[in-house]
Amino acid sequence: MGTLHVVATPIGNLEDVTLRALRVIGEADLLFAEDTRRTRKLLDRHRIEARPLSLHAHNEQSRIDRALKALAGDGRVALVSDAGTPLVSDPGERLVAAAIAAGHRVEAVPGASAILAALTVAGLPAEPFTFLGFLPRRAGERKQVLETYRSRVETLVLFESPKRIEKTLAELVEALGDRQACVARELTKMHEETRRGLLSELVGHFTGGVPGEITVVVAGATELPSEMGEGEVDAEIRERIQAGQRPKEIAAALAGPSGRAKRDLYARVLALRAEGA
Repeated sequence: MGTLHVVATPIGNLEDVTLRALRVIGEADLLFAEDTRRTRKLLDRHRIEARPLSLHAHNEQSRIDRALKALAGDGRVALVSDAGTPLVSDPGERLVAAAIAAGHRVEAVPGASAILAALTVAGLPAEPFTFLGFLPRRAGERKQVLETYRSRVETLVLFESPKRIEKTLAELVEALGDRQACVARELTKMHEETRRGLLSELVGHFTGGVPGEITVVVAGATELPSEMGEGEVDAEIRERIQAGQRPKEIAAALAGPSGRAKRDLYARVLALRAEGA
């Protein structure tokens, strides 16, 4: 019985790799990498002479056959992705499933993760959280996914491309309301940037897009009773007015928990604000 090692590698800073990861990679009979050129930089930095083979979405099936042959001979196979932990928005899922089905051992060699790194610096609750990966490219599908989480209280984490970050932030405001969020760009790299604030504020900062790999962390919905009476809604509105939130923010935040339309809530906010809340 062979062993498939699923090895996490740095998400930016090449020093962020474990001693175990370096040993496993160096001892592997086969090393699969999403992009051999990027993996080569890590290997050269740590003086590892392994020769990685590419494994990506277009050749994974053919690589599986080669991996299973090595594993059948009690071989050691290592899988790495471009950065971070394999299988998380990266290829490798079919290889892992095939190795398990064939009766081989599959071991994780944990390490860097953009998801956890962003959660730790976001300043938002780290648990519970839900990872959404990359949102669908089609607007209708993105909206449908985000609406599913409108009333969910867990923190949301997602990846986004530099070209779409402005649009995605605007869609998050529309679908979830103007919540606190964090955009972490180029984590652990020279030009690392972490921006925190309301989603609407972050939209303005990232107008026109920015370079680099991006992780977005968004606060979950406020825990409120699922069926709010008029008095409860008014009390919540007054509290948010006193906290300095804008009418549109309040309406968007309470629409899901209260089950009321945003336009009705907006009108109520204006009325209560005129009365002095």
